[in-house]
Amino acid sequence: MRKIILITGGQRSGKSNYAEQMALSLSNRPVYLATSRVWDEEHRKRIELHIANRGEEWINIEIDKELRCVALSDQVVLIDCVTLWATNYFFDLNSDVTKSLAALKKEFDKFTQQHAVFIFVTNEIGSGEMSQNEIQRKFADLQGWLNQYIASKADEVHLLVCGIPVKIK
Repeated sequence: MRKIILITGGQRSGKSNYAEQMALSLSNRPVYLATSRVWDEEHRKRIELHIANRGEEWINIEIDKELRCVALSDQVVLIDCVTLWATNYFFDLNSDVTKSLAALKKEFDKFTQQHAVFIFVTNEIGSGEMSQNEIQRKFADLQGWLNQYIASKADEVHLLVCGIPVKIK
């Protein structure tokens, strides 16, 4: 069965925890696809804490861009997170929103052709004030358009607010 679920919300809204609980309710051995690159020592510690908080039931895979390279048919796959995945394309493509969005959509479409349950975690970074920084504004545009694209393809969309899930679709 192929199913796409998108979980969105603000920073520290409970998205990842909700997504992890959902994945564990669907599989005894879900796959955790981590998309973050390590930027600095503080970020490395955050990643290590995330890994330590997950139990041994998880199959952990770290991949920063080409998700389609991982064969995951008939699995429950948690992708955490779309924002960091998009960041990798955005910076590798010199902050070109058009090229980044096209590459991300193409990769998303190829990756989700597999027969699996995909749980994507993303951030609603455009819900706050508009940044005074041009690069941040460009990235917020990219993130918003990518979220819309994934939501349009998703079977379910959940918004997390203060740790409370609200089913949108």
